[in-house]
Amino acid sequence: MTPLRRRLLMNAAKLFDLEVMVFAFGLATALVAYETPATSLTQFLSLRVKVQNFALFACLLLAWHTIFISFSLYNSRRLSTRLAEVLDTLKATTVAALTLLLAAALLRIHLVSLQFVLVFWGASSAAVAGSRLLARYLLQGVRRRGRNLRQVLIVGTNPRAVRFARKMDATPDLGCRIAGFMDDDWQGLGEFRKTGYPLLSDLAGFPSYLRNQVADEVVVALPMESCYARASRIAGWCKEQGIVVSVLSDIFNMRMARPKAEEFGDGAAITLCSGGPERWQHLCKRTLDVAIALAALLALAPLLLLTAALIMLASSGPAFFVQERVGLNKRRFRLLKFRTMVVDAENQFCHIQQLNEVSGPVFKIRNDPRVTGIGKILRHMSIDELPQLFNVLKGDMSLVGPRPLPWRDYNGFGQDWQRRRFSVRPGITCLWQIQGRNSIPFEKWMELDMQYIDQWSLWLDFKILAKTVPAVLKGTGAA
Repeated sequence: MTPLRRRLLMNAAKLFDLEVMVFAFGLATALVAYETPATSLTQFLSLRVKVQNFALFACLLLAWHTIFISFSLYNSRRLSTRLAEVLDTLKATTVAALTLLLAAALLRIHLVSLQFVLVFWGASSAAVAGSRLLARYLLQGVRRRGRNLRQVLIVGTNPRAVRFARKMDATPDLGCRIAGFMDDDWQGLGEFRKTGYPLLSDLAGFPSYLRNQVADEVVVALPMESCYARASRIAGWCKEQGIVVSVLSDIFNMRMARPKAEEFGDGAAITLCSGGPERWQHLCKRTLDVAIALAALLALAPLLLLTAALIMLASSGPAFFVQERVGLNKRRFRLLKFRTMVVDAENQFCHIQQLNEVSGPVFKIRNDPRVTGIGKILRHMSIDELPQLFNVLKGDMSLVGPRPLPWRDYNGFGQDWQRRRFSVRPGITCLWQIQGRNSIPFEKWMELDMQYIDQWSLWLDFKILAKTVPAVLKGTGAA
């Protein structure tokens, strides 16, 4: 498939998904309006001709489109299974439905009830997932008939090249046929011959093969350290004849990093990212952070004011505690919390640091003498963390992410892999928060942060937020 045809099909898929979302919204409107005596369908449609309603719906379409992109629904799915694609589709439509529900709550759209959202979710999920399964089925049928197959030539015979070939063979849906391998004589060639794959010629015969044989794509799997010059010549020969050339992305053996090709000035670059969400995903995550934080602050305003008043009445000093913490890529920011300790708590630290009850560089004790009476209640219910919603609005934090640590704790880190937690914005809650909090050892805490970064998705954020509420109410591991 040519790049132009691929782009056309991808744009068609994006347009189809938007049409599906419009259809699902219309179906929900028709069913719910028909069953709602207070609003007839005619009345509802007449209300929706206003300019602001068109603008609102356009914003919803943009949000849904962004969500679909963030769940990689338009990336190549050739190496994924049907189940994985369906699950990603369901996650995307679920987040889209929750976005609609959140917009209805904030803007007081009375017709968009829970029943409306369920109909919208069911219709959009069935249509989007069904269309992708149908496309897979049709494409498999075409490839089983020997059509739409790509002849792939692999340059290199090392174990990395063989693993790639076996993965291609194990995934017939890719529509790729391994034409064979090319490589010069080396000490591992004998082991390669045992694999049964054909060795077509040495690298000197590569130009002749391209001139006389069918090759849709060339995959370069040579070790770059010792074979850069040869790999460069091979890429040049492919360019001259207009043949697609691919280079295996794990050239640095960075298995945790996600590779991505990007244009950079007049050239191109392979970007390796071992941190959190990508740009579109980050935009979607940031949008939800702001929307939820703003809604929470408005809803909790009476509680925040009452808490501030109680703190100042219970002990002398300000209602808020401000401390410098380490944030995204080790940027320092001022974290805001309700004050739960005496005013000079920081000055008393040197007298109690030997009482630390947790491993690692962090400091935690269950019965900290510096904590006030009201502070114990606030900590047990995690109310002292609520002012961090302002940090979320400002952009220093996210709702979900590794907990921000003081600079003193950061200086105590003994292993660099633990510092990868600073490749994403810190959060109010995280996996550590819902799995025991202060009862979890420091090493396990860091492992949970790495797990969150490696497995990040909007769906995971929603699950953590949902599980945070019962964890806070139980007060498990709170200090």
